[in-house]
Amino acid sequence: MNPLEEALKIKDQIIAWRRDFHMYPELGYEEERTSKIVEEHLREWGYIIKRVGTGIIADIGEGEKTIALRADMDALPVQEENDVPYKSKIPGKMHACGHDAHTAMLLGAAKIIAEHRDELPNRVRLIFQPAEEGGNGALKMIEGGALEGVNAIFGLHVWMELPSGVVGIREGPFMAGVGRFDVEILGKGGHGASPHETIDPIPIAAQAVLAFQTIISRNLNPLESGVVSVGSIKAGEAFNVIPERVYMSGTYRFFTPETKSLVEKRIEEILKGITLANNASYKLKIEEVGPPTINNPQMASLAKRVAQNLELKVEEVPKTMGAEDFAFYLQKVPGAFIALGIRNEEKGIVYPHHHPKFDVDEDVLHLGTALEVGLAFERI
Repeated sequence: MNPLEEALKIKDQIIAWRRDFHMYPELGYEEERTSKIVEEHLREWGYIIKRVGTGIIADIGEGEKTIALRADMDALPVQEENDVPYKSKIPGKMHACGHDAHTAMLLGAAKIIAEHRDELPNRVRLIFQPAEEGGNGALKMIEGGALEGVNAIFGLHVWMELPSGVVGIREGPFMAGVGRFDVEILGKGGHGASPHETIDPIPIAAQAVLAFQTIISRNLNPLESGVVSVGSIKAGEAFNVIPERVYMSGTYRFFTPETKSLVEKRIEEILKGITLANNASYKLKIEEVGPPTINNPQMASLAKRVAQNLELKVEEVPKTMGAEDFAFYLQKVPGAFIALGIRNEEKGIVYPHHHPKFDVDEDVLHLGTALEVGLAFERI
């Protein structure tokens, strides 16, 4: 059985599935239609199914070891701006990160695997996961038993930073851990014409935002990587009134526990110092949302070998400060998160993930399916 030849046979079906999912996007934990379609096909092909909310765990084959393959299914609250026949039919919702493609590719792999189940050297588990986009759906799937008995796990993500058809694999840290902070700065409100009678929280917040930028540039070793970004500031209602409070929130990114601890410590120290100097006070909520995505070197090497055996072009994909809840699986089971390039300038497919004009080069989706099939048939 040649995975690439088998995937090429159903290339049009993979694209059709992807377009159908794209037209009817569903947000995290709302993937009722998508999961229903997936489950119906899997049952038809002979998989043993377990539902975890809108998620699906599907098993096939026998063997002492189990390889898991994962696809996420959720869309984003983005209004699509593409003028294509398969444009989203749901206002304000769009598959702007390629999860429609992930679901279609793994569904294609499921079909091929089922047709050749007698040749499987392992048991195969397919994980169709909800709520990757901020919902930590991976944790729900793990709680539902997705990793029980699993010896290795692989995930595939379409990747705008790589040329179409290129497979990107990296050993070790690939995507960053992500944290969130929410801050309330409390001053004393008053009339804008009498600032001396107030404790104005707005310039205090401005000082804090600027100081946050020095956490990475002046506290972190330049050879290490980190990010601190304030994404939201809210204060006041009237142009001539100094408000009592300022609310702001942001994200921080890290690859190591040391960087995480440094960033969290410095955010607290900066807020404490600046508010103390200005006779104000603050409240801070800070928490890790997800860990870094760290590929097991042996599993990354295995994935690279499988891709090369399929005569796919393989490159080392650069690290990114983006985050992915596939990291939770990798904390518990050896595995690798793999990128599939979809950037095609000739087709105008150049917009980044989460952009209203994001799209994928459908002509390479069967390559992702072939890679997943190849991994499923790899003896571990």
